[in-house]
Amino acid sequence: MFWRSLLLIVVALINVVLFGRMVWGPTGLVEYRTLKAQHAGLEKEIADLDRDNLALSREIRLLQSDSRYMERVIRQRLHYVRDNEILYLFGTTAKPVGSPDL
Repeated sequence: MFWRSLLLIVVALINVVLFGRMVWGPTGLVEYRTLKAQHAGLEKEIADLDRDNLALSREIRLLQSDSRYMERVIRQRLHYVRDNEILYLFGTTAKPVGSPDL
């Protein structure tokens, strides 16, 4: 009877140790939850990058094929003007490209 009780106590201790390793060990449930949250964050980042990639691909395609879009982008981003046009910039300290220093 003594050996049986001792064996039962040893098996119970082994189970407690194994349960502890299963929950808090290097490959336990806590680490799994951390990795799962990290994975979800990376999946979101990949989705954001894919969306940005599609937008940039669309813009590249438009710049290569649509001359009106290219002109609009050049005028907006680079502040280019046509002959006999005056460009006024409000709220910025940047000088327009190609403007003479006065």
